[in-house]
Amino acid sequence: MKYPKEYLQEIKTRLKISTVVSKTVSLKKRGKEYVGLSPFKTEKTPSFTVNDEKEFYHCFSTAEHGNIFDFVMKTQNFKFGESVKYLANLAGMRPYTFSKEDEIREEKWNKYKLIYARYVEFYHNDLLKNPLAKEAKAYLKNRSLTIDEVKKFKIGYVSNDQNFKEDIFREFNESEIKETGLFYFDENKKKYVERFRNRVIFPINNISGEPIALGGRILKNNKYLAKYINSPETSFFKKGYNLYNLDFTRKLSNNINNIFLVEGYMDVVGLSKNKVDNVVANLGTSLTTRQILTLNQFFQHIIICFDGDESGYKAALRAAENSIIELKPEKEISFLFLPDKHDPDSFVNEKGKDFFEDFSESNSVPIHKFIFTHYSKDIDDNPSSRAIFEKKLRGIALTIKDEFIRKYVLEYFLEKVSKLTPNTNFKYKKNYFKPTKLLKSTQNYYNETKSLRAIDIKEFSFLYILLKKPELIKDNLNLIENVKLFSNENKLLFEEIVNQTNNFENTDIQSLKIDKSLIDRVLKYASIKHILVKNFKNDQKILEILSELIRDLKNYELELRITDLESRFSKDLSEATFNELKELKKLQKTN
Repeated sequence: MKYPKEYLQEIKTRLKISTVVSKTVSLKKRGKEYVGLSPFKTEKTPSFTVNDEKEFYHCFSTAEHGNIFDFVMKTQNFKFGESVKYLANLAGMRPYTFSKEDEIREEKWNKYKLIYARYVEFYHNDLLKNPLAKEAKAYLKNRSLTIDEVKKFKIGYVSNDQNFKEDIFREFNESEIKETGLFYFDENKKKYVERFRNRVIFPINNISGEPIALGGRILKNNKYLAKYINSPETSFFKKGYNLYNLDFTRKLSNNINNIFLVEGYMDVVGLSKNKVDNVVANLGTSLTTRQILTLNQFFQHIIICFDGDESGYKAALRAAENSIIELKPEKEISFLFLPDKHDPDSFVNEKGKDFFEDFSESNSVPIHKFIFTHYSKDIDDNPSSRAIFEKKLRGIALTIKDEFIRKYVLEYFLEKVSKLTPNTNFKYKKNYFKPTKLLKSTQNYYNETKSLRAIDIKEFSFLYILLKKPELIKDNLNLIENVKLFSNENKLLFEEIVNQTNNFENTDIQSLKIDKSLIDRVLKYASIKHILVKNFKNDQKILEILSELIRDLKNYELELRITDLESRFSKDLSEATFNELKELKKLQKTN
């Protein structure tokens, strides 16, 4: 069976070849290429090169040459299908399984893209040619946009053309059109209405450059209508997974190391008009870890530049606390704060490209310094206030996934905290903070948790999400299919929840007749509970956490099977056992 060309192309689009190769080979930048020691033979002088622009590697000492799929196949002894699964996982894409469901999804996806392509093309041309669009043209002209920017970003205006609407509904069926979110059914008028009517539209493209959603700006401020709206989330568009203008800026990443992350469509267009092309927008939503991970695939330094007002500052703080989680040794995240009453569009229009870039270079604040400075403003001169301050900083530092970055950010925070108490007769040292005597209840809790396995804690967290977010599970039931638990008590609780809710058709967890002691154990020992409370309304974040827990549970099952096979192979030395063991270890690597 062949993978769809579009699926393979998206993997190549999402992953730089240098990103994939650097997981095996230590690379150094040399001009437009990267060089390193050949992974195919032992050598002292580098003869291996990687070219992101041309998407290939070449080894001069062995004549090995190819793309990311070839590299994974040759260095990890994978078959083509295995390399596709491995790279799709690395790219954050769903696996393609050649099932009937995948075929149906692929067909729907192609129709979805075709409808959006027709819609964007029609209303872009309508803006350029239709006399009724003069109000939209006046708005864009007032924002200092020229025909060049309108064409580059395929900006359009939805004039609610009935002929076009009739053509679309003749060519595609109601279900296909409804899936796009471009139209919604008005129950009062009993007809489909254009969601973006009388709005200037900004096409949101996927990473391959195909429109998959829209942002719309109303021309006249109206207290009953939102100034900006986005397409609703669909099977093929998730706001937290996409970035406006990424399809264009990713092509610049071979020559530019930094990327500006702004809030709005007009900020992107305005900066681009002034020749600042390395810019994306986060679609007006809270910045997600998935968006940070996507940008990290292409750029070394993310500069977050939101509006210079109070709401822009608050958005920046939320972005800082969300994005520091993904900070890595080879990556940077900084914040650029513009003068009050300025957004990136107005600032660069007034000051110009050179001033903006110089201002950025001298005023960008590293993420950990921004966080410290913000919370230090709230300190009062009393022990309680300082304790709350330190506890907050420790909590933020401990969310960082990379252990080295976590260590140094925490040390930076604590070093700065120690300077706030200059009258003490000590200087902060790593070993200064001595453990206090545990309270009896804390000691008991500690003794109880010592008897729990790490996998038990994972299971408690998994079940905790099921108990606390049943509506979310109902909408994402596919995620928990085939999940296996290993503790008898937890297994029983999981089965009872699923059976009594009829696969979460009933989301009233409180009404279930389940042994209270089983639930109490989950509520007591789930390590995720504090994070869930903090992110209770952030469904995207909770789904990411749930996916990680499920992956850990599946990996644990793999480890048990591998251990069992290793024990069996040591006794029977069977070739069949060896081959099965080899396949499981390959699967373990891809997970």
